[in-house]
Amino acid sequence: MRILVVEDDANLNRQLVEALQEAGYVVDKAFDGEEGHFLGDTEPYDAVILDIGLPEMDGITVLEKWRAASRVMPVLILTARDRWSDKVAGIDAGADDYVTKPFHVEEVLARIRALIRRAAGHASSEIVCGPVRLDTKSSKATVDGLTLKLTSHEYRLLSYLMHHMGEVVSRTELVEHLYDQDFDRDSNTIEVFVGRLRKKLGVDMIETVRGLGYRMQAPAK
Repeated sequence: MRILVVEDDANLNRQLVEALQEAGYVVDKAFDGEEGHFLGDTEPYDAVILDIGLPEMDGITVLEKWRAASRVMPVLILTARDRWSDKVAGIDAGADDYVTKPFHVEEVLARIRALIRRAAGHASSEIVCGPVRLDTKSSKATVDGLTLKLTSHEYRLLSYLMHHMGEVVSRTELVEHLYDQDFDRDSNTIEVFVGRLRKKLGVDMIETVRGLGYRMQAPAK
């Protein structure tokens, strides 16, 4: 899963990026509204953390421009505690949720998990596909109750496929959502990770749809 953090406070930006990376997300960052708007308008993100008070272009304007351009990724806005009007303006502009400053990073992580789940149509923090269970809160996966030992890339791949289970996901989409903007992207590496993941799962659940990509679904009974 790929997240964009748009926050002009360098220290807070760093804290959010580090916490998200530790939680298993791929993270891009921006420090002003213009840069944030450009990234959100040209790159595919699973969620965005957007500060309201940004230089160059304020967060409300950034959000309005995204929504006007039909950018539908979930957006969590950061607002000052005493500015209730910012919360209202943010929600009206198309924000999906908000957190007031100061905040605990754990709350931001929980809200981001919830936004991504809801965007994919999942209500619980645990996503189940046949014998595979993915706990988005602990970033752990099990097969028939046994914990899978996954690398960060393997976990991201499994997480994305399970969030979109039943759907055909192209290699290009996987590359765009599993690597940050500076990564030397090579769609051939996806095949390698899919192969490794299939072996670790031990069950036939990741189907190759020739010419289109991959689809994860529970094995037939």
